[in-house]
Amino acid sequence: MSPQEEDKLSETDVQDSFHSYLKSSLTQAKIEHLLEPEILASAEADLMITGPALCLYFAALRSTTIPPSVPLPRGSRSAPPRQLSEANCPPAFLSFFRVWASTVHKIQGLDPSLQHDLARIICGLNPLIEPSDPSLSGIAADLRAVAIEISQRRTFQDRYASDLQAALDAGRGGSNLQVKASFVPPPVYDGAGPSSPSKKSAISRSHSPTLFNPESPAIEFIRETLYAALADVLGRMPSLRRILKRDPPRAYFASTAFAILDVASTAVTPDGTIVGILGRELTLSECPGELKPLMAELVSIGRLARQMTEEDDMYAVQCLQEGEEPVEPRLERVKKMLEGGVGYDQTQFDDESDARSVEGRAVVFTNRINALGLGILRIETFRERQAEIFKILGVIGD
Repeated sequence: MSPQEEDKLSETDVQDSFHSYLKSSLTQAKIEHLLEPEILASAEADLMITGPALCLYFAALRSTTIPPSVPLPRGSRSAPPRQLSEANCPPAFLSFFRVWASTVHKIQGLDPSLQHDLARIICGLNPLIEPSDPSLSGIAADLRAVAIEISQRRTFQDRYASDLQAALDAGRGGSNLQVKASFVPPPVYDGAGPSSPSKKSAISRSHSPTLFNPESPAIEFIRETLYAALADVLGRMPSLRRILKRDPPRAYFASTAFAILDVASTAVTPDGTIVGILGRELTLSECPGELKPLMAELVSIGRLARQMTEEDDMYAVQCLQEGEEPVEPRLERVKKMLEGGVGYDQTQFDDESDARSVEGRAVVFTNRINALGLGILRIETFRERQAEIFKILGVIGD
């Protein structure tokens, strides 16, 4: 049977195989001290990214074919061996698979010590070899980008806690001390309900002083500032509203990411102050300790966005002066990835493309925005307004 005629695997087959490998990957990471048990047991948002990224890394090491494929676990000893390849990959996962496949030869071409450093970078650890190979950052960024796409799928979120628990339980031996995974999936968004408010009232309520006043706690200030930006983003981006109709969860994550970029780019002053809803200002020193990492990352994203814009502008001027055609600005590529995912355009993974640096800076920046979005979803105070915001999203999409 030719590759073109090969039967597609079902999404369920791929999901079951992925979670089987994910459990073993998390266990291996625990054994190698890439992820300590307390991290596996935590509810840290980055764990939603690190786990699947490690699974993709180990899958790349396991691949033995050209072009790359993944051997799937057998359901029984008598079952014939199966491979997940581009030819039989379900359409819903094809963009993920292609991005992963583009990293396989790079990962397998690394020395074992650099492969280990790559795993450390994926886990947020410093590499052991200094100076670090700059290509490792780009490979890790690609794997984490695919992991972010996977982590946004509800089918993954609903099973991840059991994957973490399996890794925690592995190797306990006769110990009676059991560590429980505290991961809880983020809220479900399935679109607006029948009692949704009108579009006009939905947007106005996002900015309404009845929901926020200048004396409100800092977390409410950040929350309402982001949610007001979210409504603005959906109001001016028809493409997101179209996604909202066919894939509500995807639209929610994308619009949250754009709201983060919008606030970071327009509401953060050069000294790191956030000027948000009702003109209130919040400095990092005034921010409660538990919120400082969130605010610091928001400020950092704003600075990087401005720096990226300035560099893009300078490069465009240089190209024009030299009579060359400017490449697409990196910030535009970031926006396309936020909306369409890391695999939105497979040509970006062409090794001959001048538009993509070895370090994958656009992908790294996109990952930071998406990671902050996932982190925000896990803050209880944000969850309190989640149901209402979901309704607002659905109405704006009408």
